[in-house]
Amino acid sequence: MAKSACTDAEFITLYQELGPHKLSRRLKVNLRAIYTRRARIEGRAATTISSPQSLQSNLLRQSFNPPPGRLLDEIKDGIILIGSDSHYWPGEPSIAHRAFVQFCKEYKPDIIVKNGDVLDGSSISRHPPIGWEHSPTVQEEIEVCQERLSEIENSSKNSRLYWPLGNHDARFETRLATIAPEFAKVHGVHLKDHFPRWRACWSVWVNDDVVIKHRFRGGVHAARTNTLQSGKTTITGHLHSLKVSPFTDYHGTRWGVDCGTLADPLGPQFMDYTEDNPKDWRPGFIMLSFVNGRLLWPEIISVHDDNHVDFRGKLECIS
Repeated sequence: MAKSACTDAEFITLYQELGPHKLSRRLKVNLRAIYTRRARIEGRAATTISSPQSLQSNLLRQSFNPPPGRLLDEIKDGIILIGSDSHYWPGEPSIAHRAFVQFCKEYKPDIIVKNGDVLDGSSISRHPPIGWEHSPTVQEEIEVCQERLSEIENSSKNSRLYWPLGNHDARFETRLATIAPEFAKVHGVHLKDHFPRWRACWSVWVNDDVVIKHRFRGGVHAARTNTLQSGKTTITGHLHSLKVSPFTDYHGTRWGVDCGTLADPLGPQFMDYTEDNPKDWRPGFIMLSFVNGRLLWPEIISVHDDNHVDFRGKLECIS
């Protein structure tokens, strides 16, 4: 496209008013040239140029209340740290948890997300115990969850705290609802009652582009399938696999992300029911960085050994 057709500022205005198809006719260039120029301008300005349909969709979204269980947030320039599947048990914290706390202290993220299965709930599982294995009581698990979450809370006191509930977290209320439904509205029967600083939900939507929730699809290709079927960058836990899967189409690139686990895959929570089988699990967590409201490539922080994590090509020592 010749530069004389219009300036970048004029191109942005026309694109938002007309959309790509009408703009290609207005400037008498093919549609591919329109998309190419839009991508180049977005890259230089680190911003997103929306079509009239996208702008209208955003206005409609803002005019309605979100569905129950969905929390909305926005970030222009900032960081989100997401740790998932902690399965906290009594005892020493895992290296992944200690690293998560340290990164919260260092980076002071705008948002911290515990993406489900903070509570393990072994003693209230729907699965029968194996032999005479010992599991901590619900009270013991609640207390260790409170201790670990307070470490995170105190590490970055101005961060917004979200907790999309996981299937293990749901064991707490499912058990009570099953055996004592008459206590439905009594304070303390809901898991969130015990963790007042964290906003419980099913999903967190950031800038309408990023969805954070505990689980969606299953299987080894779940991360890619999630973003393919949702049409959004989708951050999930549940499978403990710690991976980033990009997907690109006419709308650009988005990501399917699995957060891994903040637990030790060889911890006592898992040893009996996994029968000491090999597990395709990786301990670590995820950092999301935004510039001018646009998500950069999601970053993985993975556990390297008992004292280090791997981040940006270097080993970070964890105290």
